[in-house]
This record gives sequence, structure tokens and C-alpha cells, in this order.
Amino acid sequence: MLQAPFLKAGDKIAITCPAKSLIKPMDDAIKLLSSWGLDVILGDTVHAKFHQFAGTDELRTQDFQRFIDDQDIKAIIAARGGYGSVRIIDQIDFSPLLTHPKWIVGFSDITVFHMHLQKMGIQSIHAQMPATIPNSTALGLESLRKALFGDTLQYEIPAHPLNIQGTCHGEVIGGNLSILISLLGSKSDIDYNGKILFIEDVGEHLYAIDRMIRALDRAGKLSTLKGLLVGGFTDLKDNDIPFGFSVEEILLAVVSKYHYPVVFNFPAGHIQDNCALRLGGKVYINCSSSTKIQF
Repeated sequence: MLQAPFLKAGDKIAITCPAKSLIKPMDDAIKLLSSWGLDVILGDTVHAKFHQFAGTDELRTQDFQRFIDDQDIKAIIAARGGYGSVRIIDQIDFSPLLTHPKWIVGFSDITVFHMHLQKMGIQSIHAQMPATIPNSTALGLESLRKALFGDTLQYEIPAHPLNIQGTCHGEVIGGNLSILISLLGSKSDIDYNGKILFIEDVGEHLYAIDRMIRALDRAGKLSTLKGLLVGGFTDLKDNDIPFGFSVEEILLAVVSKYHYPVVFNFPAGHIQDNCALRLGGKVYINCSSSTKIQF
């Protein structure tokens, strides 16, 4: 996988909104990124609005494209997620990144870009975005800095009683579960074979999570993984008649037959920690009395 050069003080980075429009200014994020010695350039979409989107599809495409094409820009950070990335993904020419790779950063709806880049063999960063920075923990923010500047990402998390213990190492893929499902069979779908899959989601019904993980399994995506990292599944909903199973039970009912390590409560997703992952990079997992993870 192609890895972009890590950032250094003085580098220019861009913030653009490829999906939903911003609700409030990004003063905290700009201040933080600037404090790391970065020169922050704002895209036209940052102040744009068209229905729920950060400008028209055309504007969002142009904004993203100009930052891909500008070789002085060393990283592109999505200001927020929401919905809209899939509306522009096929109009963007990512080929300049094959000769001049740069970090694409974000999570949630930005999983569309992460998967597309992984299909092309380019690493990216799943991490906090400007819209979520004001509510982030220090751990989440420091992990973003480390991911951008090339420091080792090391996490140790308490054991979950339903973890499937073991060790594994390999290339990490994934992101938002709903987005992964929406990309099945598309130009942005990838080969899961031999990979370590990370998943997270927000606001879903429990039965929908059951349906989605079974859809991934039926598509042949889960049987040859090396491991599964389960991040935050937050703000979940249930029916009037309870579904009856927890997220952990839903996932294990499908993947436990494959006998690879499964780690619950990895601190990433729609949570305040939302620790960074370098998607497409190598991850080492040792899941025992506690879980140690290194990117």
C-alpha cells in the first residue's frame, strides 16, 4: 500500500466538506492544527450550503479535486461526515495520488473515500474531524497528531468478556459498517481476504446491525479475515418488541465460527476518544488478559 509522507511543521493541509454542511465554525480545529505547526487552507465548501450538503455536488467535487491536484497540500481533512460522499466519489480523479500520495482524513461517511483509496492501494487515516474536535478527548486528538506526523500508534484496552483471544497482524481495512454495506459490489468494494477488519456505527437499530453483518458474511467478506476490531456502536435503537441480542452477541453469532481474534470496545467511531487508525497500514493485535494494538 502506498503511504503518503508524514507531515512536518510548515506543511500545508486542506479542510474541505465532501458531504454534509458545517453547523458551526471550526475555530477550535483550526487553532489545534495550527498549534502543530500546520498551515491550514480552507476549501470553498467550508462556508457553502445547498440543502443539507456543503454546496452542490459540483462544488464539493471541485473543492476535493483541487486539493488532490495541488502538490503543496500534504493532507486533506474532511470537516465532517453526514451523507454525501457517495454522490461525488465517481467524479473525482484520484490518480494524482498514485504518484504524489497525501493523507485523506475523516470517519463515518468518509468511509466511502477510505474504501476507494484502499481499492487503489493508498493508505488513509480514520480519525477525528474538525466538526468533532471540540468534543474530543485529549487521547483522540493526540492520536490524530501521531497518525499525521508518523508516530507509532499504540493502544492498550481492557479485556472484554466476549473477546475472542489470540494474536494477528496484517493490513487493516474498514470503517462505518453501514457504508461498507452500501459499497458492496461497487467500484469501491475491496478484497477482504487476509485483512483485519475494523467496524463501527451510530444510530442504527439492532436488527439492522444483524442484517448488515450477515450481508457481509453472505458476500464472503468475513470468512478469510485475520481479525476483527469492533469500535463504538453508539446511540443504538431497538423495536417495541426488543430484538433480544446485544451488538456483541449479534456479531459473534456470525464470526465466532471463523476462529480469529475479535476485539470489542476498540476506542474509535462516533465516540469522544475516536482514536486514529491508519487504514491500509499494518496493525499488530495481541488480545489476551488485555488487548494491545499497534499501528
